Amino acid sequence: MDLGYRRVVFAVVAIVLVVGGAVAYVTSVVRDTSPAAVSPVDGDLMFVALADGRGRVEQVRLAEPAARSATPMTCQRVYRAGGTTVCLKLAGPGPTYAAEVSRDGEVVRTVPLPGVPSRAKVSASGRVVTWTSFVTGDSYAVPGGFSTRTGFLDLRGGEAVESLEGFAAVVEGQPHTAQDVNYWGLTVAGDDRTFYATLASGGYTWLVKGDLVERRLESLRRDAECPSLSPDGTKVAYKKRIGRLGPWELAVLDLATGEERRLPGTAGVDDQATWLDDERLAFAAVPKDAKLASIHVVPADGSSAAVPMIADATSPSPV
Repeated sequence: MDLGYRRVVFAVVAIVLVVGGAVAYVTSVVRDTSPAAVSPVDGDLMFVALADGRGRVEQVRLAEPAARSATPMTCQRVYRAGGTTVCLKLAGPGPTYAAEVSRDGEVVRTVPLPGVPSRAKVSASGRVVTWTSFVTGDSYAVPGGFSTRTGFLDLRGGEAVESLEGFAAVVEGQPHTAQDVNYWGLTVAGDDRTFYATLASGGYTWLVKGDLVERRLESLRRDAECPSLSPDGTKVAYKKRIGRLGPWELAVLDLATGEERRLPGTAGVDDQATWLDDERLAFAAVPKDAKLASIHVVPADGSSAAVPMIADATSPSPV
């Protein structure tokens, strides 16, 4: 066999190996994201495990946070409420992503996402599913340095809205028509129509309140991001910068009085917090000297500092 022929053979073998590897990757994606991978869970808290990089969803009893148990799901963000689970996940090569929505273990809808999963919520009734994805960029750290798309699915009529950008917006009393608008962190109230979210434009962010049915919204205050409405609907938690471009920490706004309380031990958070009940919040943040995020729990009244409870984990959701 001459040298030229051997080179051709080696090249063909290399191509076969590469193609084989790609097929194996696609096969593993299909296997990990199939509808059969969704099932009901049993625990106080479900979350996405980070240690192996596969996005395995696990669960724990908060009384025994070290006793983690696996579920069949793999997600990048997960949330469950009112019998509905949303799993933002890898859907195929490219890569492509989707919001997979299930009820009692059965997939009822899969909605393609325009970018990398970032935030996910489900209203208390389980009827309205919301999500945010990065279309460009993958960090909220630099205002104006990213683009997001925030949408929702109303399971009552089956309508999926790709973006809030078509909603009529009023910011600080004036109609807002700028083209550089981004929304993220959509959280829906108990009436399944009132919502809170973040609007970003011109290098600033606002907490906004809106109506999903009338498709309008208005700003409430500046410098509030990734809101999360308490179960009783009286408080909104959000991340708030320390200084103009400093790290974020969590704050809680009393909607009736307008009082804002910052929560100790939450500096460095970059997450949409989850209410475990009306008194406690869970969120993901990277502890000092750690490489991966841990899930922390903090009292909503600011009476004590946040405590890390579940290592190498993100996307907490009460079950």
